Amino acid sequence: MDTNKLYQEWLENAVADPDLKTELESVNGKDDEIFDRFYRELEFGTGGLRGVIGAGTNRMNVYTVNKATQGLASYIRDHGGNSVAVSYDSRIKSDLFARGAAEVFAGNGIKVHIYSELMPTPMLSWAVRALKCDAGVMVTASHNPAKYNGYKVYGSDGCQVTIEAADEILAHINKTDVFKDVKTKDFDEAVKEGLISFIGEDVIDGYMAMVRRQSLHPEICESAGLKVVYTPLNGTGNKPVRRILKEIGVKNVVVVPEQENPDGTFSTCPYPNPEIREALELGLRLCDKEKPDLLLATDPDCDRVGIAVPDGDEYSLFSGNEVGAMLLEYVARERKALGTMPKDPVAVKTIVTTDITGKIAKKYDVELKEVLTGFKFIGEQIGFLEKKGEADRYIFGFEESYGYLAGSYVRDKDAVVASMLICEMAAFYRAQGKSLIDVRREMYEEYGFYCNKLDTFTFEGASGMEKMSAIMDGYRTNAPKEVAGIKVVGTADYEASEKVDLATGAKEHIDLPKSNVIALYLENGNKTIIRPSGTEPKLKVYYTAIGGTMAAAEELQKKMSADFNAQLS
Repeated sequence: MDTNKLYQEWLENAVADPDLKTELESVNGKDDEIFDRFYRELEFGTGGLRGVIGAGTNRMNVYTVNKATQGLASYIRDHGGNSVAVSYDSRIKSDLFARGAAEVFAGNGIKVHIYSELMPTPMLSWAVRALKCDAGVMVTASHNPAKYNGYKVYGSDGCQVTIEAADEILAHINKTDVFKDVKTKDFDEAVKEGLISFIGEDVIDGYMAMVRRQSLHPEICESAGLKVVYTPLNGTGNKPVRRILKEIGVKNVVVVPEQENPDGTFSTCPYPNPEIREALELGLRLCDKEKPDLLLATDPDCDRVGIAVPDGDEYSLFSGNEVGAMLLEYVARERKALGTMPKDPVAVKTIVTTDITGKIAKKYDVELKEVLTGFKFIGEQIGFLEKKGEADRYIFGFEESYGYLAGSYVRDKDAVVASMLICEMAAFYRAQGKSLIDVRREMYEEYGFYCNKLDTFTFEGASGMEKMSAIMDGYRTNAPKEVAGIKVVGTADYEASEKVDLATGAKEHIDLPKSNVIALYLENGNKTIIRPSGTEPKLKVYYTAIGGTMAAAEELQKKMSADFNAQLS
């Protein structure tokens, strides 16, 4: 790939966004800067596109978005489709990218349903299903730093596209010249012609009604007197989360003022990720003043939610694994008690999510399915059930990265329904004289003390991607014999679809799509999983450490982490 030739082509033709011209001119003569922008095209896969905002083929901009949209439009047409839903979050240029995508769809004669303002990712999934669209596009980079944006593609089922569909869309994208082959129609003209229309309040109301239907004790919050501090982290959750809390009777909601309104710079939280304590600092400070029963924080596209609860004079942050496991138990136990548990109930978790869920599921006779990392695979399982007329068997699914879903009305994680259920769960246990701190302690005392942690190792640029690949190949061909002094008793290579018992040599087929993931199984149920991020230049290492007390489990996890830090530093 001649990066300098590509640079000159973009310098001459990239006129749709003045910021691109300015950036391209600023790197003139800087070979390293040019190379980084043009050495590759942003990778398109089941997660769509995600990258740093800027000029070039390796950046998120109107041209890379429009090229992807042209490929998607061709795919939709090839499959006899003619309609699409579009939504976007608060990120820099999200509205511009969404509007540009709508113009490309319209230019290809495809009817576009677009929200008139920013909306959460789950509401895009809902719109696809409610309006019977053939596809959907959500412009978001979820919880990434402000310099990122992204483009997520959904199928007609409201779920992110499958590997097969992504490959087919990519083939169309690869045949598209970004400056010559993209068809567009002016947005306002397309609105006049009826090719673009704004999604109405009836669709929004329908979504909120479906969220309410997932409530197990709809009356409990009305009398509980819960006080909640909430931060949407300058994203899309502000209106829908506050609305659902008001509807279920949580009247005392104090919003973090600096993070209430949309702001794509995320100036008060450079990493707007509810998994990270720094993102919750303003909320925690407000908690010190307001003394609420609960802190809720949703990420920019409102598909993840983090919480903190009073713990003595401090506020304790709960992990995604803890909240998900507690919600699973709450949903399973109360549905059983209320007589609303379906026959042969199903819950779904990802392979990197806590194994404590297996014990909870077994207690309540729930079939637990395990899928690859990414909520699209949980949504896919709901789709499989729906095709058999058994969608009601699905009761709950979650992933460790703070994503939860009860109900089959959407096919992606949903922080609106999760916020509702978390508040309801807190109110329910309060009526029994318990705090969420008490409930978490009881969970560990009953099922065992699981310490689940994540380390991330960043590898920037072209050399970084090569280094990550080499590291994965090394673990694949020469797995360590022990981790932190604990013997490795088995391995799983999800790319080779094979699990191996190292003691016996027995091999087991992994019946999941191939994925670049390595698992190391240690003695006594401990475990480490290594995988590259699908959206960032990072290697992720997940630890499961089990102990007789939480202190023992945490100490073991620290030793495992130190071992991998030494290996990868």
